[in-house]
Order: sequence, then C-alpha cells, then structure tokens
Amino acid sequence: MINVFVLQNGRLNQVNIETRQELERLAPVWVDLTDPNDEERAWVKSIYGVTLPGEDEVKDIEASARYYEAENGDLHLRTDFLLDEEDSARVITVAFILARNMLFSVHTDDLPVFRLVRMRARSRPGSIGDYKDVLLDLYATDAEYSADALEGIYQNLEDVSRRVLQKQVTDQDAAEVLNAIAQEEDLNGRIRRNMMDTRRAVSFLMRGRLLNTEQFEEARQILRDIESLDGHTAFLFDKINFLMDATVGFININQNKIIKIFSVASVAFLPPTLIASIYGMNFKILPELNWDLGYPFALVLMLGSAIAPFWYFRKRGWLE
Repeated sequence: MINVFVLQNGRLNQVNIETRQELERLAPVWVDLTDPNDEERAWVKSIYGVTLPGEDEVKDIEASARYYEAENGDLHLRTDFLLDEEDSARVITVAFILARNMLFSVHTDDLPVFRLVRMRARSRPGSIGDYKDVLLDLYATDAEYSADALEGIYQNLEDVSRRVLQKQVTDQDAAEVLNAIAQEEDLNGRIRRNMMDTRRAVSFLMRGRLLNTEQFEEARQILRDIESLDGHTAFLFDKINFLMDATVGFININQNKIIKIFSVASVAFLPPTLIASIYGMNFKILPELNWDLGYPFALVLMLGSAIAPFWYFRKRGWLE
C-alpha cells in the first residue's frame, strides 16, 4: 500500500493513489509504503528512480551498514520502531531513503508512530518544511511513543506490586505475577533497544551535516529526550528485579511451609515408631505378654509420644 503526502502550507496532506498516472502527477514530500507489492515497487522505481529494498534486505542488513550513502547519492537508513500491541511488543525495522528531496519509507506493518505523525502534521500548520522535517518528526514521535509505553509499564508494575505485597501470596498468584513481570521486562528491554537505535540514527544525521540550524537543534532535543528515558528504563529494570526477587521469595516461603509440615510430622511420629518397634519384638521379658492391658498401654504410650511433640512445637510457635 502506498501512502503519498504532499506539503501544503506546512501541512502534510495525504493523497489517495490508485493508478500510476495519479502518482506521476504529484510532487510528494513523503512516500510511505506499507508492505508494498511488486507493482508498487515498480511504480516508485520507474517514476522516481529509487530502488526499494526487499523485506529480507531490511531485516538482514548488518548493524554497521544501517546508515550509508549509495553510489547515486541516495541516503539509506534503517531504524527500528516500537510496535506495542495488546498481547505482545515487537520492533519493526523501517527502511528510509532520502532521495530527490523526498523521503521514502518501507515497512511491513502500519506503525502507530507514522499514524500519529500524519495526524499531527494536519493539525499543526508550519511544523513541516521539507522531507527532513518529516524524518525528524518521526524520530521525535517515536521517543514520545516509547515514553507512553514506559508509563504503561509503570502502571502495570504498580498493579503487580499490590499483588506481591499483599498479606498472603499463593503459588497461583506468584505464577501470574511472574508472567506479568516477564512481559513488562521484555517490553522495557525492547524500548531500551529502540531508543538506542533512534539515538544512532539521529546522531548519524547530525554528523552528516544534512540538517539546517533549526533541524540540528531539533535533533539535539530528540537526543535529550532519549537520554531522559534511559534513567526511567534503568529504574524499571531495578523495580522488575525487586518484584522478581520478592515473588521468588514468597514461593520459597510457601515451599518451606510444606517442607516444615513434613519435618514436623516425621519428628512427631518418630517416638511412636520407636515404641511400636520395641513392643513388636515380643520378648518374654516384656510384661505385656502376661499383662492383659499391656498392648492397650503401649497404644496409649504411642499416642502420647506423638501428641507431646506437637504440643511442644505449637508452644514454640513453629506450627504457625
């Protein structure tokens, strides 16, 4: 799918494209392609002379070659964008091509950052001046989107904290808490990776002297925003580790309670077992052989020897 945007009075206006002739008549500032087919790729190549990378080329490119200038002067960038879905979070790699005073972007999924940029550009006239402003706006919005995702992690961890710090934590509660913590840790790690990649992309634009004075200052502000997010991700990692340790500690406590029950039972039933083994020898010197109440006495003795340890353990508070 091709989304074409033209610049009108500082606003990005989207133009619906259905045929090649409609695309030829436009002078877009941004051509956004979401999972393009072969026909759409051929349109872009024949009209603008830009060869779009394939999906495998976008994903398999080495980290050292994520930003480079082609022989024809086109500037190629590969940047990761966060896609925080309800069930899982993913990082989508987007290929950017800066050529012919236009920005070309290729990605497999429709990203919320791109939708937000399109919506804001229509409501804020004058915010976009050229194709490089669009790219910087995408990076700035990506940082805001990551910040919103971090706020969501904060809220989810607060809910987890209330469950962990309650009076009684069952094994089922602990299993659910561990699952929730693992998901938040995975999202936090992806956000940190996403911010690292965005920082590298913005730094590349600044080092390449591709930006004017205003754009350069905007890029510096983006880097400052990303730097502020690093402290939050580090704090969340510490909080996640604390909740993980606390949950594992409650699991160990529950297991120790079970082990304590078996330990108390084994100690309590040791004296009756000893008495039963002695009285089961049937030696002639034992008075029970000539005493009618001998075996009832042995049973009462066994019962008393079992109750006495439980009474002592309860008095010491070991059964609580």
